[in-house]
This record gives sequence, C-alpha cells and structure tokens, in this order.
Amino acid sequence: MKFRQLIHILAIIALVACFVAPVLAADEAPKDEATTYYNRAELLLNVNDYESAITLFDQALASNTSMIKVSDALLYTYRDKGYAQIQLKRYEEAIQTFDQGLALYPKDKMLWNNKGFANYNLGKYPEALAAYNNAINFEKNYTIALINKGDTLSKMGDYQGAVDAYKTALISEPGNPNVSEKLATAQKAADTAMQTTMIVIAIVIIIVAVGAVLYFKSRKPEVKPEEKKSKGKKE
Repeated sequence: MKFRQLIHILAIIALVACFVAPVLAADEAPKDEATTYYNRAELLLNVNDYESAITLFDQALASNTSMIKVSDALLYTYRDKGYAQIQLKRYEEAIQTFDQGLALYPKDKMLWNNKGFANYNLGKYPEALAAYNNAINFEKNYTIALINKGDTLSKMGDYQGAVDAYKTALISEPGNPNVSEKLATAQKAADTAMQTTMIVIAIVIIIVAVGAVLYFKSRKPEVKPEEKKSKGKKE
C-alpha cells in the first residue's frame, strides 16, 4: 500500500514539473518590447489611427531594436512612421524620419521615394526630384518614383523631362490609364512650350534685324574736310 502511494506521489511531482518548467523558461526569456510596440503600431496603422501608431513606432525605436532589425521590421518602422506622418500632413517630420531610416538603409528605394513625396508637398521640387532620382537609381523601373518624378518636372516647367519620365513609367507598367493621361497632358504642355519658344526666338530675331537696319540707316557718312591749298606754292 505504501509503495503504491509512493508511486502516485512521484507521478504527481513529475506531472507538476512538466507544467512548471515551461513557465519558468518563459519567465526567464528576454522580452522584445520593440517587436511588441511595432506589431501594435502596425495594427493601428491599418485602421488609420496614425497618431497612436506614431507613438508606438517611437516607443519601438526607443527600445532595444536588435531583434526588429534582424527581421527588417526596423526598416518598416521608419517607412511606416513616415507614412503616418505624411497622412497627417506633417511633412517636415516625415522627412526627418526618412532621413533617420536612410542613415541605416541608404539604398532603400521606398524611403527615397517617400522623402521625395514629402518634399514635393512642401513645394521643394529640386529636393523632391533629387530624392526620386535616388530611388530610380536603385531600381530603374520603379514606376511610382517615375510617375512622381514626372509630376515634379511638370511643376518645374520641364515638360519634356516629364514626358520622358512618364514614357519610362509606361514601359514598366504598360496601359496604366493614369500615366497615359499624365503623359498626354505633359506632351501637350511640351508642344505648347516649344511653340512659344520658337515664337519668342523669331520675335527676338526680327527685333535684332530691325534694330540693325535702323542703326545703319541712322549713321551719317563721315566726310573728310578738304585739305587747305597752300598759298604761294613754289613751282
């Protein structure tokens, strides 16, 4: 009887040990707060709660980021935090976020493109164009950056450059109606600008020619005074 009781006691102890050991292991495992904050931020981003998402992204960045860096979640943190700031029209803050991300991921095309978009909305077209060009340098057929580049060049009055950008975008994404419409508008503007330039050049040439004619007509011919005859000239 005592032997059976001893067996039962040992069995209960073994069973309890099976449950206790994993719990202790879980308690001893390091907590990755950055991942927790990042995951919560992404959930809030999906429901358009941009302000709260930004707060959680900041908490993730303020934590130990070694784990989210391994999984590329750190890159997405900068991308998505900047995206949320753009949605709130906080473009200057978005540019700062993208610059922080680019310091770690200088070849990320999306960070460059989104930085360009923030600059574009601030009216900083040369800065936007430089950012889009960087994005395209890392992927030549990056359609969204090509479209954004075309929009920026149009704003800068370089319609032919915009036409070239839209044409390249159509190569990477044929049949895109949005790009086709932008291309048609830019081509029309480029043709008008060319005609205007030719008219201006023609007017300038006419003005210069008329001015030259009037100048030569207004000039009086130089008449040299006759030399005085010397008196008493000896033969």
